[in-house]
Amino acid sequence: MSSSSVQKKIGIVGSGLIGRAWAMLFAAAGYTVQMYDILESQLVTAQQELDKELHSLEEKGALRGQLKASEQLALMGFTQQLEELVRDALHIQECVPEQLQLKKSLYSQLDGLLGGDTVVASSTSTFMPSLYSEGLQRRQQMLVAHPLNPPYFIPLVEIVPAPWTTTEAVERTRLLMLSLGQRPVTLKREIEGFATNRIQYAILNEVWRLVESGILSVADVDLVLSQGLGLRYALLGSLETAHLNAPGGVADYFKRFGAEISAVSATYGPTPDTQAEGAALAEIARQCEELVPLAELDQRRATRDAFLIHLARLKKQFE
Repeated sequence: MSSSSVQKKIGIVGSGLIGRAWAMLFAAAGYTVQMYDILESQLVTAQQELDKELHSLEEKGALRGQLKASEQLALMGFTQQLEELVRDALHIQECVPEQLQLKKSLYSQLDGLLGGDTVVASSTSTFMPSLYSEGLQRRQQMLVAHPLNPPYFIPLVEIVPAPWTTTEAVERTRLLMLSLGQRPVTLKREIEGFATNRIQYAILNEVWRLVESGILSVADVDLVLSQGLGLRYALLGSLETAHLNAPGGVADYFKRFGAEISAVSATYGPTPDTQAEGAALAEIARQCEELVPLAELDQRRATRDAFLIHLARLKKQFE
């Protein structure tokens, strides 16, 4: 391995959907990628899927980066040895299943292998980084870099430090994400749900309440986003939207509508019990499956991805 390749080596732990997406993003930017999994069969499947996905994107004209699909694949390697993965890696992206004990075990192993220059970032959407890095010798090099699904088409990455993560590790990760063409946001401290899920869950809770109370159907409540708010939010955030919606900007907006916002917010009621498999969930599932039958989920996902490709191209014209 050449010295330039060593300096640009990325390790990926986990060869599932998210791990493969990260591998594609890093290879598109010219990084050497090594993917780790405990099972050889998993790595064989990952290699086959990556070959298929990259060539499919190339055929559609949607392949990221300047390299051909075959050139990106040539940058990828696979190993069942964690020591080999860690060796000379400038960054490790962890993509194992969302099981806290599994993450704790993995990070304990990594802790004994890491040098002082390697940052380890988890793709978790669930666990704050302090939960699995506390007490480790290299904990200052550990943080979260949470992508949105599908990462290849949605550029946002949430960078979440633990209380002991160094500012250098955070900044290195932010710059690395920018080098991929991703759009990182950096939380000043860890918080449950990070930013994306806190906002997403607030929407899901109110959508659930509106459907459960019979005010809107699943189809109509989704139209509120897909044909209404979501069209604005594809370009503008909620605060910039408010900033544009009053003559005097955001301060004027809240002066005009703040009382109404508070009054409506007071009517939301308790947080729904979305864990319970009761009548509300059964009805929501029934309506969702009428809109998109389970047998058609893959087709609908493909439509989503194709739309996101076109949307990304459109957004570039306005940035």
